[in-house]
Amino acid sequence: MDIHLLPLHYVYLSFIIFIMILLIRRRDTSVICILGIIALGFLASDSIVTSVSGIFGSFIYAAKELISTIFIISIVVAMSRVLIRTGINEIMVAPLTKLLRTPALAFWGIGIIMMIVSFFFWPSPGVALIGAVMLPVAGRVGLPAIGTAMAMNLFGHGIALSGDYVIQGAPKLTADAAGIPVSDVVTASIPLVITTGLVATLTAYIMLRRDMRRGTITKESATSQPASPSDLSPANDIQIPLRTKRIIAYTIPLLFVLDLAAMYLMNLQGGDATALIGGTAIVILILVTMIAHRNKGLEETTDYLIKGFQFGFKVFGPVIPIAAFFYLGDAALTALFSNPLPEGSHGIVNDLGLALAHVVPINEAVSAISMTIVGAITGMDGSGFSGISLVGSIAQMFSASIGSTPMLTALGQIAAIWIGGGTLIPWALIPAAAICNVSPFELARRNLIPVISGLTAATIVAILLM
Repeated sequence: MDIHLLPLHYVYLSFIIFIMILLIRRRDTSVICILGIIALGFLASDSIVTSVSGIFGSFIYAAKELISTIFIISIVVAMSRVLIRTGINEIMVAPLTKLLRTPALAFWGIGIIMMIVSFFFWPSPGVALIGAVMLPVAGRVGLPAIGTAMAMNLFGHGIALSGDYVIQGAPKLTADAAGIPVSDVVTASIPLVITTGLVATLTAYIMLRRDMRRGTITKESATSQPASPSDLSPANDIQIPLRTKRIIAYTIPLLFVLDLAAMYLMNLQGGDATALIGGTAIVILILVTMIAHRNKGLEETTDYLIKGFQFGFKVFGPVIPIAAFFYLGDAALTALFSNPLPEGSHGIVNDLGLALAHVVPINEAVSAISMTIVGAITGMDGSGFSGISLVGSIAQMFSASIGSTPMLTALGQIAAIWIGGGTLIPWALIPAAAICNVSPFELARRNLIPVISGLTAATIVAILLM
């Protein structure tokens, strides 16, 4: 279906380009995003009052979309605080420190563990689960916090989510839209996922090691800590018996392992899996705080929760305006304003991808390159999943002339999820950035070259295999 592009589409695209330029130059984009919200609101409603009101409305919409992530990060940070203050975390990570003895082993070890967990339960709960246990280990052996975030992000939200071989949510959406069996998409995606993952992670690691040698990145602690050092309570400032600490240190990983078993047996995925991890973290927080603080446990538990939520909202505060603007490229526009889009529209972002697909010549090379670009465009709303049905439809359209529907479908799916699922769009990679206490914009900037390199390599492999 051909979509008639409106000024709304071109204004959105212009702001996207400007925002990307500012991100590359490491400038803050919150004000530009707010101006973009005003511009889109005015074009959608022809009312300056409605467009200004849309700023607040879009903030609320973005907060609702992100609230589960804000909560899980805040709760895990609150739990981590009491473990740090009691010294329990040191006992927990001691065995892992013996295995992951170098920054290289920590980077690849954390990444592979994150990938395995993400295959079964998707990355969002995996970040909280892996981060709570593995971050102190990485800090001990000298892996910078940004390196830990990159490992969890690229292996989890990149490799595992783009293939989605166990849950198969992504290939099901693309395959249904393309009119082919899910197994065809899964099979076609294997060499592309391997290529993208290898190139992206190797490039990221090489660049990380280069910057560590140059001193551009210091070997700061990768422990999950508050945004402000003044907020951090000293480690081991609460004394409890060593035997008690050891029992707690062995019990906490066991509880999270039981969570994994429950997720598998009860088929808990996505938000349900995140809720289980969050609930377990709260129970651990309460039990440890009551043991450590005794008669002051009730008040201290509340204090830990307050500081955890202070951290969560401090980290997410700058991201809300940016997320609000990008969500207008999808369902938020029609939710906040009377529908200004033409009939048959899939949302601004998807319309732009569909328009691109209608203007490119049809051959193997151009079709593969176009599918990568279309997938990347549909991923710009930060979901990764919202546009992959469109990707499947466009792949079917291209393949009417050249065949190779599964390969084109898989390529578009991988591009959409690598870009939008959590490796380049700043608020999509917030969980890893927040747990590691690094800037999501810095993490996105460092992921940029590795991810583009990986997708370029995958596109070349797709052309050769078609």
